[in-house]
Amino acid sequence: MPDRTLILGGARSGKSVAAERLLADVPSVLYVATGGDDSGSAEWAARVAKHQARRPSSWGLVETIDLVPLLSEPGQPLLIDCLTLWLSRTMDALEIWPDLTRAALVEDRIAALTAAWAETPRIVVAVSNDIGSGVVPADPGTRLFRDLMGRLNTSISLASDQALYTIAGRTLPLT
Repeated sequence: MPDRTLILGGARSGKSVAAERLLADVPSVLYVATGGDDSGSAEWAARVAKHQARRPSSWGLVETIDLVPLLSEPGQPLLIDCLTLWLSRTMDALEIWPDLTRAALVEDRIAALTAAWAETPRIVVAVSNDIGSGVVPADPGTRLFRDLMGRLNTSISLASDQALYTIAGRTLPLT
């Protein structure tokens, strides 16, 4: 298995299932959930429960967007789900939405994440949404998010040993 794998795809394309399958034979995986806790949403809780039910009970769990320390230290394989939520929550944490001129702060985080990804001593699989194939968003904040997501996916993909694209439950290699 390659050391660094990025799995891209659209919403509900089967990315997470594909990532879980790649690591299915590994008894000890650390699942890194970047989505945060939206405890007020029954819909979000149902999504989280569905993901948890699919994973082996031997897998660990950490909920964080602080990925660089995890990637920098040796340890069990990581499954990061997902980079799209990482970007959204990073933009929230850096207060980008009310002041889009602060986008360079996110670019710095993307660069740090990419560097840690490229040098990680771990086996790592990350899931991310490919959101650049749709229409041009109508507002500047959404356009910025789309552009940053494209940069993040590109930089992680180019630092990966393997990149895969999932569509309609089928996973294809990107060469």
